[in-house]
Amino acid sequence: MYKEKIELLIDGVWCQGSEGKTEDLINPATEEVLATVPHASPADLDRALRASLSGFKVWRAMTAIQRWTIMDKAASLIEQRKPDIARTLTLENGKAIGESIGEVQFAADATRWYGEEGKRAYGRIVPARLPGVRQMVFKEPVGPVVAFAAWNFPASNVIRKISGALGAGCSIILKPAEETPGTAVAIARCFQDAGLPAGVLNIVFGVPGEVSSHLIASPIPKKVSLTGSTAVGKLLQKQAADTLKRCTMELGGHSPVIVHEDADLEKTLDTVVLFKFRNAGQVCTSPTRFYVHESIYKNFIDGFAARASRIKVGNGLEDGIQMGPMIAPRRLDAMDSLVADAKAKGADIVTGGQRLGNKGYFYSPTLLANVPDNARIMLDEPFGPLAPTTSFSTFDDVMERANSVPYGLASFVFTRNLNLAQKTEMALEAGMVGVNHMMVSTPETPFGGVNESGYGSESGIEGLDAYLRTKFVTEM
Repeated sequence: MYKEKIELLIDGVWCQGSEGKTEDLINPATEEVLATVPHASPADLDRALRASLSGFKVWRAMTAIQRWTIMDKAASLIEQRKPDIARTLTLENGKAIGESIGEVQFAADATRWYGEEGKRAYGRIVPARLPGVRQMVFKEPVGPVVAFAAWNFPASNVIRKISGALGAGCSIILKPAEETPGTAVAIARCFQDAGLPAGVLNIVFGVPGEVSSHLIASPIPKKVSLTGSTAVGKLLQKQAADTLKRCTMELGGHSPVIVHEDADLEKTLDTVVLFKFRNAGQVCTSPTRFYVHESIYKNFIDGFAARASRIKVGNGLEDGIQMGPMIAPRRLDAMDSLVADAKAKGADIVTGGQRLGNKGYFYSPTLLANVPDNARIMLDEPFGPLAPTTSFSTFDDVMERANSVPYGLASFVFTRNLNLAQKTEMALEAGMVGVNHMMVSTPETPFGGVNESGYGSESGIEGLDAYLRTKFVTEM
């Protein structure tokens, strides 16, 4: 049963949209309606904007230790409510419950980390050229923030924005994805119950384009943060330019995986298969283009196929399920289209390649071999449980191919040769590189891409700095 009541949070009050517009929330595993999601009207959005301004004045005036106290309590509440929040997450997103529990724990960890790091938003003293002059550099919160979060990680996408803003002393209006609203609502209740002042955190839903254009056009917010597609990122950046809002854009990726001939093949396969089908491949850092040295290519394909065929697909709440559904029917259509295109251009379907069942949005874990570089799946982010593979012979060849797309979020390298690892990681155009493992996201390390994967970082000290501005004061 879905327990979370979906409401807007405006100026500390939970409410429905003033115009009564809603949309259904669908369980992607069963296709049942879980709840209705209220849409904020323009008047509701204006109330949220005013609330964020008044909330910012209160939150900014508090000391870092006072803000930390509230954030630490919110983190503890998230941990205490983790089973319920994780169940909500799985019901609306579909991922296996074990993944959801880990993601909610990430939310608690990130909240606690940002609260701590907010105590260390240090400035500095710069020695003056003139006697009697003192030169000081201060870091101060940039102001109210508007943020937009994607559906694939309903807890971690949301918390990076909430905790980054709050840790720096900013207020925030957050629009989570309408496909996964309950996780954000549950997390917001934790902050409210921890004593967060009214207006510091506001939650709104609605038609994405209408909400974003209305909020960004206002002069009140001073920063925009997005986790979403490259196309949406370009649009929001153009809108933000009219009022010169600072932006952080965490956009799409198309992560190459380079498996050199000396890689520990069994360990590599165990790692890449696990991460490839996490959240049904609906991960911006998911491994999506596999370049395997020709000398081990056949063994790689055989080992990958054996592991992929053992993955248990089903409702994420059931015991033993390793991969849940995709988020919506449109994603199934996208998978079919990519597979058909690859096959037409000469690729071999080794495993999978079809939808599963007649209820829910399930797609089989799919391995494609001998995929040509001109197949769409090698050019466009698949965002699903598809693993396209090809072989390479030389270092220069594979690096040119790995860097051939405009994206640059995450890349991965597998080798036992330290010199080769360093040579590869320095040649890759990516914001993050994993060598012999794929864990590139933690609360304390920067998360972000380059080129058309966006700019700016979330998490780490860089993630806090994104919500701070610099003031220089010189006095005599």
